[in-house]
Amino acid sequence: MEKPLDNARPFRTALATAALTLAAAVVLPSAAVAAPETPNDAATGNSTNASYAGLPDGSKRKKTLMIGLDGAAIAKFGTAGMPNVQGLMDGGMTATSNLFANPMAPTVSGAGWSSIATGVWPDKHNVVDNNFTAPNYGQYPDYLSRLETSQPKASTLVVGTWSPIPQKVFGEKVDLRIAGGNDAGTTAKAVEYLANGNPDSTFIHLDEVDGAGHSYGTEREEYLAALRRVDSQVGEILNAVKNRPGYTSEDWLVVLTSDHGHTPTGGHGGNTAAERQTFVIAQGTGIESGSIRNDVKITDIAPSVLKHEGITPEAAWTLDGQAFPDIEADAFDSLRTSLKTRVDETAPAADVKGWTTTAPEGWNIDNSAMPAGGVTEWRGWSFATDEFWTNVDRNQGRETSVRNRNVFAVADSDEWDDKAHAAGQFDSTLVSPDFKVKGGKTATLSFASNYRIDGPQSGEVFVSYDGGTPQLVKSYTANFNGFESLALEVPKGAKKAKISFRYTGTNSAFWTVDQVTLDR
Repeated sequence: MEKPLDNARPFRTALATAALTLAAAVVLPSAAVAAPETPNDAATGNSTNASYAGLPDGSKRKKTLMIGLDGAAIAKFGTAGMPNVQGLMDGGMTATSNLFANPMAPTVSGAGWSSIATGVWPDKHNVVDNNFTAPNYGQYPDYLSRLETSQPKASTLVVGTWSPIPQKVFGEKVDLRIAGGNDAGTTAKAVEYLANGNPDSTFIHLDEVDGAGHSYGTEREEYLAALRRVDSQVGEILNAVKNRPGYTSEDWLVVLTSDHGHTPTGGHGGNTAAERQTFVIAQGTGIESGSIRNDVKITDIAPSVLKHEGITPEAAWTLDGQAFPDIEADAFDSLRTSLKTRVDETAPAADVKGWTTTAPEGWNIDNSAMPAGGVTEWRGWSFATDEFWTNVDRNQGRETSVRNRNVFAVADSDEWDDKAHAAGQFDSTLVSPDFKVKGGKTATLSFASNYRIDGPQSGEVFVSYDGGTPQLVKSYTANFNGFESLALEVPKGAKKAKISFRYTGTNSAFWTVDQVTLDR
């Protein structure tokens, strides 16, 4: 019987072993019509036009392998010594990012792996613990189910040590789902199918690093030893791919990730930086060797796999993630190299650079109505990273700002009010550069927005055309966390539009804005 949270999960692998050692759940493929294959997608190498041990023969040259290392803390990879993982990092992309925390969901496996598999955060897929009480997989299925729906001839495989991975997180459309029992069994089964079968897209889950994290914490040698063991297993899996007879003619995207981290003393589920940190390591065509990115998150894995397999996510899917190549830096991201260390704040480490009130080129901040004083970092609109801002004061909902990427704009009246200031409320306006528009047409204003209320405050979006009077576009009256898409009816003859974000608050909560675009 599973615990509702992962906090007491050392027994998880043992339970899975006893109940499901090497058990396989075979599911018939979808009856949907297959998408036509192009010559470049034709199966090669190991293709025998026959199934292998219950796995249909693959149909594609482009193939994907995703390996999940449960509870693996990337901050400990270097100390442990992980040559196989390091090889992936050297030959591809490494991106660290942070998970959600309560009140969105605790940092546990059910929520983490569901976010990875579906490409959306817990407020959409609705898995907020390890009980999977009411998952919204019908609206937000796993990426392998989406692949099977679009391309029924694709061969899909899941092998997972933790039984909910093959039994719940990945759905019945997947061709073959296997519970490996323990990490050695999972690795052996994965190697067997990669070497002798011809899967097009494979997901592998390895669990025992998490068990070591629970038992010992990340600072003990036992945890480092678990990282080295899993590195060896990753090496076995990668060698199975590279030794395939058709490997040189196949086009592989390989992704490595984790569902959460661990505390130094062991355990997770909370909102500390160590528990929230995750990573995406990816190697494949078009990914720069040795590249480091600050804008990639775990929800980007699913759309990246789908894009590699020739599927463009539909707008109606409302995914939170984007394919790696499609993620574009915005003006706020240009500030990363000029971010500052703390001034009045005390929680972030003294050497962490993560905030500035200097706007990027073309943008400006109107603080004419701001009272003097208050916390320096948050006097008016600021620009910050998640690593800095969410850790200034935890347990106040800042950890829900998962849709921001890299550097984002934040107005935080709660933190600003923590230091004495002149009379008056927080009142600051963030103003965009001019966007070109076409008079008489409809333009679409898009941005990521997390508006959270905890007292008297207001959040308003305005647009002005050619220097005219600002017009109200949106006024927030309730909490909102998502992507805005606002239609603007551009007046005839207008050529330029300027967007303003005005926030006022009296020791209330915050508003974050990111990825602002105006499409005409």
